[in-house]
Amino acid sequence: MKVIISAAGTGGHINPGIAIANKIKKEEPNSEIIFIGTSRGLETDLVPRAGYELKTLEAYGLKKEISFKNFKNMIKTAASTRLAKKYIKSFKPDIVIGTGGYICGPVFAAATANKIPSILHESNAYPGRAVKMFAKKATKVLVGFEAAKERLPMAKEVVVTGTPTKVTKIEMTDKRKQELIAELGLKNNLPIVLVFGGSQGAKAINDAIIGMLKENKINNCQLVWATGQKQYDIISKELKENGLDIENLKNCKALPYIYNMEEMYALSDLVVARSGAMTITELAIACKPAVFIPLPSVGANRQEDNARVVEALGGAEVILNSELTSENLSEKLNRLTSDVNILKQMGKKINSLEIKNVEDKIYKEICDVVKR
Repeated sequence: MKVIISAAGTGGHINPGIAIANKIKKEEPNSEIIFIGTSRGLETDLVPRAGYELKTLEAYGLKKEISFKNFKNMIKTAASTRLAKKYIKSFKPDIVIGTGGYICGPVFAAATANKIPSILHESNAYPGRAVKMFAKKATKVLVGFEAAKERLPMAKEVVVTGTPTKVTKIEMTDKRKQELIAELGLKNNLPIVLVFGGSQGAKAINDAIIGMLKENKINNCQLVWATGQKQYDIISKELKENGLDIENLKNCKALPYIYNMEEMYALSDLVVARSGAMTITELAIACKPAVFIPLPSVGANRQEDNARVVEALGGAEVILNSELTSENLSEKLNRLTSDVNILKQMGKKINSLEIKNVEDKIYKEICDVVKR
Protein backbone atom coordinates (compact mmCIF):
# COMPACT_ATOMS: atom_id res chain seq x y z
CA MET A 1 0.00 0.00 0.00
CA LYS A 2 1.25 3.49 -0.87
CA VAL A 3 -0.05 6.18 1.49
CA ILE A 4 0.21 9.94 1.86
CA ILE A 5 -0.70 11.33 5.29
CA SER A 6 -1.28 15.07 5.69
CA ALA A 7 -0.75 16.33 9.23
CA ALA A 8 0.57 19.65 10.50
CA GLY A 9 0.76 22.08 13.36
CA THR A 10 0.08 20.42 16.71
CA GLY A 11 0.70 17.03 18.22
CA GLY A 12 -3.07 16.53 18.27
CA HIS A 13 -2.98 16.36 14.47
CA ILE A 14 0.44 14.79 13.95
CA ASN A 15 0.48 11.99 16.55
CA PRO A 16 -2.72 10.32 15.26
CA GLY A 17 -1.19 10.43 11.77
CA ILE A 18 1.97 8.74 13.01
CA ALA A 19 -0.07 6.13 14.91
CA ILE A 20 -2.01 5.34 11.72
CA ALA A 21 1.24 5.09 9.73
CA ASN A 22 2.74 2.74 12.33
CA LYS A 23 -0.35 0.51 12.21
CA ILE A 24 -0.18 0.27 8.41
CA LYS A 25 3.53 -0.59 8.62
CA LYS A 26 2.84 -3.22 11.26
CA GLU A 27 0.20 -4.91 9.10
CA GLU A 28 1.98 -4.35 5.79
CA PRO A 29 5.75 -3.93 6.31
CA ASN A 30 6.34 -3.26 2.60
CA SER A 31 4.03 -0.26 2.57
CA GLU A 32 5.39 3.08 1.42
CA ILE A 33 4.29 6.08 3.48
CA ILE A 34 5.16 9.76 3.23
CA PHE A 35 3.81 12.73 5.18
CA ILE A 36 2.94 16.16 3.87
CA GLY A 37 3.18 19.03 6.33
CA THR A 38 4.68 22.49 6.68
CA SER A 39 8.21 23.59 7.49
CA ARG A 40 7.24 25.38 10.71
CA GLY A 41 5.10 22.98 12.78
CA LEU A 42 5.89 20.11 15.16
CA GLU A 43 5.78 17.75 12.19
CA THR A 44 9.35 18.80 11.28
CA ASP A 45 10.51 17.06 14.47
CA LEU A 46 7.90 14.35 15.13
CA VAL A 47 7.59 12.88 11.63
CA PRO A 48 11.32 12.29 10.90
CA ARG A 49 11.77 11.11 14.50
CA ALA A 50 9.12 8.45 13.79
CA GLY A 51 11.08 7.36 10.71
CA TYR A 52 8.94 8.83 7.93
CA GLU A 53 9.77 11.18 5.08
CA LEU A 54 8.20 14.64 5.30
CA LYS A 55 7.33 16.72 2.23
CA THR A 56 6.50 20.35 2.98
CA LEU A 57 4.04 22.95 1.69
CA GLU A 58 3.48 26.57 2.62
CA ALA A 59 -0.12 26.34 3.80
CA TYR A 60 -2.03 28.54 6.24
CA GLY A 61 -5.30 28.52 8.11
CA LEU A 62 -7.68 31.17 6.82
CA LYS A 63 -9.12 33.80 9.16
CA LYS A 64 -12.65 35.15 8.95
CA GLU A 65 -11.61 38.78 8.88
CA ILE A 66 -10.66 40.55 5.66
CA SER A 67 -7.01 41.60 5.65
CA PHE A 68 -4.02 41.83 3.32
CA LYS A 69 -2.23 39.11 5.30
CA ASN A 70 -5.20 36.77 4.98
CA PHE A 71 -5.40 37.43 1.23
CA LYS A 72 -1.66 36.81 0.93
CA ASN A 73 -1.99 33.50 2.82
CA MET A 74 -4.85 32.44 0.53
CA ILE A 75 -2.58 32.93 -2.50
CA LYS A 76 0.24 30.94 -0.85
CA THR A 77 -2.12 28.12 0.09
CA ALA A 78 -3.54 28.00 -3.44
CA ALA A 79 0.00 27.78 -4.81
CA SER A 80 0.65 24.89 -2.41
CA THR A 81 -2.17 22.95 -4.03
CA ARG A 82 -0.13 22.87 -7.24
CA LEU A 83 2.86 21.53 -5.31
CA ALA A 84 0.66 18.94 -3.60
CA LYS A 85 -0.49 17.76 -7.04
CA LYS A 86 3.17 17.27 -8.01
CA TYR A 87 3.81 15.20 -4.88
CA ILE A 88 0.76 13.05 -5.62
CA LYS A 89 1.63 12.53 -9.29
CA SER A 90 5.20 11.60 -8.37
CA PHE A 91 4.36 9.26 -5.46
CA LYS A 92 1.17 7.75 -6.94
CA PRO A 93 -0.54 6.89 -3.62
CA ASP A 94 -3.33 4.36 -3.23
CA ILE A 95 -4.93 6.61 -0.62
CA VAL A 96 -4.53 10.03 0.99
CA ILE A 97 -5.26 10.36 4.72
CA GLY A 98 -5.71 13.66 6.55
CA THR A 99 -5.70 14.03 10.33
CA GLY A 100 -6.86 17.64 10.54
CA GLY A 101 -5.34 21.09 10.31
CA TYR A 102 -4.96 23.60 7.51
CA ILE A 103 -2.60 21.33 5.56
CA CYS A 104 -5.62 19.19 4.60
CA GLY A 105 -6.86 22.01 2.35
CA PRO A 106 -4.26 21.90 -0.43
CA VAL A 107 -3.55 18.17 -0.05
CA PHE A 108 -7.19 17.11 -0.31
CA ALA A 109 -7.85 19.54 -3.14
CA ALA A 110 -4.98 17.90 -4.99
CA ALA A 111 -6.19 14.38 -4.15
CA THR A 112 -9.71 15.18 -5.36
CA ALA A 113 -8.36 16.67 -8.61
CA ASN A 114 -6.35 13.48 -9.20
CA LYS A 115 -9.24 11.17 -8.22
CA ILE A 116 -7.27 9.59 -5.36
CA PRO A 117 -9.47 7.98 -2.67
CA SER A 118 -9.20 9.76 0.67
CA ILE A 119 -9.97 9.46 4.36
CA LEU A 120 -10.24 12.27 6.89
CA HIS A 121 -9.79 11.64 10.59
CA GLU A 122 -11.25 14.14 13.06
CA SER A 123 -10.26 13.75 16.72
CA ASN A 124 -12.41 16.56 18.16
CA ALA A 125 -16.05 16.39 19.21
CA TYR A 126 -16.90 19.13 16.71
CA PRO A 127 -15.06 18.94 13.38
CA GLY A 128 -12.66 21.65 12.29
CA ARG A 129 -13.09 23.87 9.24
CA ALA A 130 -10.82 21.81 6.98
CA VAL A 131 -12.65 18.58 7.79
CA LYS A 132 -16.06 20.21 7.21
CA MET A 133 -14.86 21.65 3.92
CA PHE A 134 -13.59 18.36 2.48
CA ALA A 135 -15.93 15.89 4.23
CA LYS A 136 -18.28 15.73 1.24
CA LYS A 137 -15.37 14.97 -1.10
CA ALA A 138 -13.61 12.43 1.12
CA THR A 139 -14.39 8.77 0.53
CA LYS A 140 -14.85 8.35 4.29
CA VAL A 141 -14.59 10.45 7.43
CA LEU A 142 -13.44 8.77 10.64
CA VAL A 143 -14.23 10.49 13.93
CA GLY A 144 -13.11 10.18 17.53
CA PHE A 145 -16.41 11.19 19.14
CA GLU A 146 -19.96 10.04 18.42
CA ALA A 147 -20.98 13.72 18.76
CA ALA A 148 -18.98 14.59 15.64
CA LYS A 149 -21.21 12.53 13.32
CA GLU A 150 -24.15 14.91 13.41
CA ARG A 151 -21.84 17.80 12.54
CA LEU A 152 -20.93 16.25 9.19
CA PRO A 153 -24.25 15.96 7.32
CA MET A 154 -22.58 16.42 3.91
CA ALA A 155 -20.12 13.55 4.34
CA LYS A 156 -20.62 10.44 2.18
CA GLU A 157 -19.84 8.11 5.08
CA VAL A 158 -18.88 8.76 8.72
CA VAL A 159 -17.49 6.01 10.97
CA VAL A 160 -16.78 6.37 14.70
CA THR A 161 -13.37 4.74 15.19
CA GLY A 162 -11.94 6.70 18.12
CA THR A 163 -8.56 8.41 18.14
CA PRO A 164 -5.31 6.42 18.26
CA THR A 165 -3.00 7.01 21.23
CA LYS A 166 0.08 5.39 22.72
CA VAL A 167 -1.43 5.45 26.22
CA THR A 168 -2.84 2.22 27.67
CA LYS A 169 -4.41 1.64 31.05
CA ILE A 170 -2.02 -0.02 33.49
CA GLU A 171 -2.82 -1.69 36.78
CA MET A 172 -0.21 -0.44 39.24
CA THR A 173 0.92 -2.82 41.97
CA ASP A 174 0.84 -1.62 45.57
CA LYS A 175 4.61 -1.97 45.69
CA ARG A 176 5.14 0.28 42.63
CA LYS A 177 2.58 2.76 43.93
CA GLN A 178 4.45 3.10 47.22
CA GLU A 179 7.76 3.43 45.36
CA LEU A 180 6.36 6.22 43.17
CA ILE A 181 4.78 8.05 46.10
CA ALA A 182 8.15 7.93 47.88
CA GLU A 183 10.04 9.10 44.77
CA LEU A 184 7.70 12.08 44.46
CA GLY A 185 7.83 12.91 48.16
CA LEU A 186 4.06 12.55 48.50
CA LYS A 187 1.87 11.27 51.35
CA ASN A 188 -0.21 8.10 51.52
CA ASN A 189 -3.26 9.67 53.11
CA LEU A 190 -4.18 12.40 50.58
CA PRO A 191 -5.78 12.11 47.11
CA ILE A 192 -3.41 12.88 44.23
CA VAL A 193 -4.25 15.44 41.55
CA LEU A 194 -2.24 15.35 38.32
CA VAL A 195 -1.87 18.80 36.74
CA PHE A 196 -0.46 19.45 33.26
CA GLY A 197 -0.94 21.80 30.34
CA GLY A 198 0.77 20.04 27.45
CA SER A 199 4.47 19.64 26.72
CA GLN A 200 5.12 23.39 26.97
CA GLY A 201 2.86 23.90 29.97
CA ALA A 202 -0.12 26.25 30.21
CA LYS A 203 0.54 29.64 31.77
CA ALA A 204 -3.04 30.18 32.97
CA ILE A 205 -3.05 26.84 34.80
CA ASN A 206 0.44 27.46 36.17
CA ASP A 207 -0.55 30.91 37.45
CA ALA A 208 -3.55 29.44 39.26
CA ILE A 209 -1.37 26.79 40.92
CA ILE A 210 1.19 29.42 41.91
CA GLY A 211 -1.61 31.42 43.54
CA MET A 212 -2.79 28.33 45.44
CA LEU A 213 0.73 27.72 46.71
CA LYS A 214 1.25 31.33 47.79
CA GLU A 215 -2.07 31.37 49.63
CA ASN A 216 -1.63 27.88 51.12
CA LYS A 217 -4.86 26.62 49.53
CA ILE A 218 -3.82 23.02 48.78
CA ASN A 219 -5.26 21.23 51.80
CA ASN A 220 -7.46 18.23 51.02
CA CYS A 221 -5.21 16.88 48.26
CA GLN A 222 -1.67 16.86 46.89
CA LEU A 223 -0.50 17.79 43.41
CA VAL A 224 1.85 16.32 40.84
CA TRP A 225 2.34 19.41 38.70
CA ALA A 226 4.01 19.36 35.27
CA THR A 227 4.90 23.00 34.65
CA GLY A 228 6.34 22.62 31.15
CA GLN A 229 10.08 22.65 30.55
CA LYS A 230 10.25 26.29 29.41
CA GLN A 231 8.26 27.56 32.38
CA TYR A 232 9.89 25.59 35.20
CA ASP A 233 12.78 27.98 35.88
CA ILE A 234 10.54 31.05 35.59
CA ILE A 235 8.10 29.56 38.10
CA SER A 236 10.96 28.54 40.40
CA LYS A 237 12.17 32.13 40.49
CA GLU A 238 8.69 33.53 41.17
CA LEU A 239 8.10 31.08 43.99
CA LYS A 240 11.50 31.85 45.50
CA GLU A 241 10.62 35.56 45.55
CA ASN A 242 7.63 34.57 47.68
CA GLY A 243 9.66 32.45 50.07
CA LEU A 244 8.83 29.10 48.46
CA ASP A 245 11.26 26.43 47.24
CA ILE A 246 10.00 24.67 44.10
CA GLU A 247 11.75 21.47 45.17
CA ASN A 248 10.20 21.46 48.63
CA LEU A 249 6.56 22.56 48.31
CA LYS A 250 3.78 21.63 50.72
CA ASN A 251 1.49 18.96 49.21
CA CYS A 252 2.93 19.52 45.74
CA LYS A 253 5.63 17.97 43.57
CA ALA A 254 6.57 20.22 40.64
CA LEU A 255 8.22 18.67 37.57
CA PRO A 256 9.30 20.26 34.29
CA TYR A 257 7.90 17.34 32.28
CA ILE A 258 6.31 13.93 32.92
CA TYR A 259 7.78 11.04 30.96
CA ASN A 260 5.91 8.17 32.67
CA MET A 261 2.40 9.46 31.96
CA GLU A 262 0.73 6.04 32.11
CA GLU A 263 2.02 5.55 35.65
CA MET A 264 0.96 9.06 36.65
CA TYR A 265 -2.55 8.46 35.35
CA ALA A 266 -2.69 5.22 37.35
CA LEU A 267 -1.41 6.98 40.48
CA SER A 268 -3.76 9.98 40.34
CA ASP A 269 -7.34 10.36 41.53
CA LEU A 270 -8.15 13.48 39.50
CA VAL A 271 -6.59 15.36 36.56
CA VAL A 272 -6.43 19.09 35.79
CA ALA A 273 -5.63 19.72 32.12
CA ARG A 274 -6.55 21.29 28.82
CA SER A 275 -9.22 19.42 26.88
CA GLY A 276 -7.63 18.47 23.58
CA ALA A 277 -9.04 15.36 21.92
CA MET A 278 -5.90 13.35 22.68
CA THR A 279 -6.01 14.21 26.39
CA ILE A 280 -9.69 13.20 26.62
CA THR A 281 -8.94 9.94 24.78
CA GLU A 282 -6.17 9.15 27.28
CA LEU A 283 -8.33 10.01 30.30
CA ALA A 284 -11.16 7.85 28.98
CA ILE A 285 -8.78 4.90 28.68
CA ALA A 286 -7.31 5.56 32.16
CA CYS A 287 -10.80 6.11 33.72
CA LYS A 288 -9.69 9.40 35.26
CA PRO A 289 -12.09 12.27 36.03
CA ALA A 290 -10.95 15.76 35.19
CA VAL A 291 -11.24 19.46 35.75
CA PHE A 292 -10.84 20.87 32.25
CA ILE A 293 -9.54 24.34 31.47
CA PRO A 294 -10.10 24.49 27.68
CA LEU A 295 -7.53 26.31 25.56
CA PRO A 296 -9.35 29.41 24.29
CA SER A 297 -9.54 30.14 20.58
CA VAL A 298 -10.50 33.21 18.57
CA GLY A 299 -12.14 30.85 16.09
CA ALA A 300 -13.93 27.61 16.86
CA ASN A 301 -13.67 26.69 20.55
CA ARG A 302 -12.95 23.03 19.89
CA GLN A 303 -11.44 22.35 23.31
CA GLU A 304 -14.45 23.82 25.08
CA ASP A 305 -16.73 21.73 22.83
CA ASN A 306 -14.73 18.62 23.78
CA ALA A 307 -14.88 19.48 27.48
CA ARG A 308 -18.64 20.07 27.40
CA VAL A 309 -19.21 16.60 25.94
CA VAL A 310 -17.42 15.03 28.91
CA GLU A 311 -19.08 17.41 31.37
CA ALA A 312 -22.54 16.42 30.05
CA LEU A 313 -21.69 12.77 30.77
CA GLY A 314 -20.67 13.65 34.33
CA GLY A 315 -17.02 12.74 33.82
CA ALA A 316 -15.54 16.21 34.24
CA GLU A 317 -16.10 19.75 35.45
CA VAL A 318 -15.09 22.81 33.42
CA ILE A 319 -13.53 26.17 34.25
CA LEU A 320 -13.12 28.51 31.30
CA ASN A 321 -9.62 29.91 30.84
CA SER A 322 -10.92 33.50 31.19
CA GLU A 323 -12.60 32.62 34.50
CA LEU A 324 -9.78 30.58 36.04
CA THR A 325 -8.45 31.80 39.40
CA SER A 326 -6.56 30.20 42.26
CA GLU A 327 -9.74 30.59 44.34
CA ASN A 328 -12.18 28.73 42.05
CA LEU A 329 -9.64 26.04 41.16
CA SER A 330 -8.75 25.35 44.80
CA GLU A 331 -12.45 25.27 45.73
CA LYS A 332 -13.16 22.73 42.99
CA LEU A 333 -10.17 20.53 43.83
CA ASN A 334 -10.81 20.52 47.56
CA ARG A 335 -14.51 19.75 47.00
CA LEU A 336 -13.99 16.95 44.46
CA THR A 337 -11.16 15.26 46.36
CA SER A 338 -13.14 15.27 49.61
CA ASP A 339 -15.11 12.26 48.32
CA VAL A 340 -13.09 9.57 46.50
CA ASN A 341 -16.31 7.70 45.64
CA ILE A 342 -17.53 10.67 43.59
CA LEU A 343 -14.22 10.65 41.70
CA LYS A 344 -14.59 6.93 40.97
CA GLN A 345 -18.10 7.48 39.61
CA MET A 346 -16.83 10.33 37.41
CA GLY A 347 -14.02 8.03 36.20
CA LYS A 348 -16.57 5.41 35.11
CA LYS A 349 -18.53 8.05 33.21
CA ILE A 350 -15.53 9.38 31.26
CA ASN A 351 -14.53 5.77 30.55
CA SER A 352 -17.79 5.39 28.60
CA LEU A 353 -16.10 7.43 25.85
CA GLU A 354 -13.36 4.82 25.38
CA ILE A 355 -13.43 3.01 22.06
CA LYS A 356 -11.63 -0.33 21.97
CA ASN A 357 -9.24 -1.48 19.21
CA VAL A 358 -9.05 1.97 17.63
CA GLU A 359 -6.11 1.28 15.33
CA ASP A 360 -7.65 -1.99 14.10
CA LYS A 361 -10.85 -0.14 13.24
CA ILE A 362 -9.00 2.60 11.38
CA TYR A 363 -6.87 0.11 9.45
CA LYS A 364 -10.00 -1.81 8.44
CA GLU A 365 -11.59 1.36 7.04
CA ILE A 366 -8.39 2.25 5.14
CA CYS A 367 -8.28 -1.22 3.55
CA ASP A 368 -11.95 -0.93 2.63
CA VAL A 369 -11.37 2.36 0.80
CA VAL A 370 -8.25 1.09 -1.01
CA LYS A 371 -10.05 -2.07 -2.17
CA ARG A 372 -12.87 -0.01 -3.66
